[in-house]
Amino acid sequence: MNHIQKAGGVAAIFEALIYILAFVFFGAYWHYPVDANAAQKFAYLAENHLALSIVNFTMYVLFGVLLAILVLALYERLKKSAPTLSQIAAVFGVVWVGLVIASGMIANIGLATTIGLSAKDPEQAMTVWIAIYAVIEGLGGGNEVVGGIWVLLLSFAALKATELPKTLNYVGIFVGLAGIGTIYPADVLTEIFGVSQIVWFFWLGIAMMKNSHSKAGLAQ
Repeated sequence: MNHIQKAGGVAAIFEALIYILAFVFFGAYWHYPVDANAAQKFAYLAENHLALSIVNFTMYVLFGVLLAILVLALYERLKKSAPTLSQIAAVFGVVWVGLVIASGMIANIGLATTIGLSAKDPEQAMTVWIAIYAVIEGLGGGNEVVGGIWVLLLSFAALKATELPKTLNYVGIFVGLAGIGTIYPADVLTEIFGVSQIVWFFWLGIAMMKNSHSKAGLAQ
């Protein structure tokens, strides 16, 4: 039990670091030429193909793998004291894992496909890329409803089970509501969810690791 809690805590901290990496990459490094023509846009994508593929893999696929560990760890922690809420939360957590990983796979395959197509017909490639990007955003890039429901239910379950710091659980409720709010297509809501979840992931990770260490000490 202590091992899975420690692993979940480490996973939560790395989730926060991945969010920070994404904000830094797209805020400081990424300068996509929005007003350029299709050929110029694909020239930029081709030039930065490797970097973008690595970032997509990290913030979707790796994030999803770490999320799976965290979902399992939190379910194990809460299942005795809040069985119904923890089970429902775990379902949404697993669904979110699948959506996030699928988003990353589609993003990287779609990027490679459209860059190849752009060499022959940039306009057609851009039409295809727009369609692919809409799918990515719908699955998990710009719509965080499923993740928000997971965090919200998880926080209520932790409050009921008197697990984790109470203030952390209230922060989780805010994060969950912010995620559900992204059903409305506004970038600011997605940013609020992302920034607040960085805080939540860090705090959650530290709390889980502290708890695992204290229980290990009592067991000795």
